[in-house]
Amino acid sequence: MRSQGCGLPALLLLLRLLPLAPGPLPGRAGPGALSELRVRVRLPDGQVTEESLQADSGADCISLELRKGDGTLITLTADFRQEVKIFRALILGELERGQSQFQALCFVTRLHHNEIIPSESMAKLRQKNPKTVRQAEEVRGLEYLKMDIAVNFSKGAQLSPHIHNVCTEAKEAIYTREEDVKFWLEKGVDGSMFEVLPQSADLPDLQRCKQCLDRWKPCICSYSLSLEWYPCMLKYCKSRDASGKVSSYKCGIRSCQKGYSFDYYVPQKQLCLWDEET
Repeated sequence: MRSQGCGLPALLLLLRLLPLAPGPLPGRAGPGALSELRVRVRLPDGQVTEESLQADSGADCISLELRKGDGTLITLTADFRQEVKIFRALILGELERGQSQFQALCFVTRLHHNEIIPSESMAKLRQKNPKTVRQAEEVRGLEYLKMDIAVNFSKGAQLSPHIHNVCTEAKEAIYTREEDVKFWLEKGVDGSMFEVLPQSADLPDLQRCKQCLDRWKPCICSYSLSLEWYPCMLKYCKSRDASGKVSSYKCGIRSCQKGYSFDYYVPQKQLCLWDEET
């Protein structure tokens, strides 16, 4: 059976809004196959939250999960084999404004080399003091992404097998961008899973959702998320043996913080109520 260590369905994660007690993960047994590390990180508003980092070296993927102060659950799944990143946001709905209990979004982008440490290295991470509140050593710039293409959920497994698991509750809200699609098409991915979304050039009256007054009109939504702490690079140290020969070895990790802002089409502003003028 395939390990589920690199992403849980949104409904299961919704049940995890209460603090979790440390315990073994379900999935494949065996040394180095599946591991989890929990670290405490400080959010921009000053609150401290727990972040879970899972690594499955057998499937060559990692997953990072953290809960924001408003209850939103952010997950990043990195599929090294397929060179795919999946961001998933599980946002609690505003019931008094006619929204459902929660809303799930998935943003799928290309995974570049050296963005994050390999799954094998992640699986070996340990911390001496679990009570330490972590802060990133390096703050990487905010990245703006125009997500102009929708991904067909039923065909998404061809792009990454983790899409079916991670984006189950976001079947109608899986987005990617044209430049990444071109890269995947060159690798032989089936192009029929992609659908170009309407843009301003197609609909002259299409506004940004924050400027749109009608909740039932289509608009361009913006959603931002931040990974507050993640192992982005390996550190190497040097040693010298008895003969004087110098060699390098892995001796730690460098941690980073990075923010992302996604712009994408929604058929009605009701699906983007967080993006409003204040």
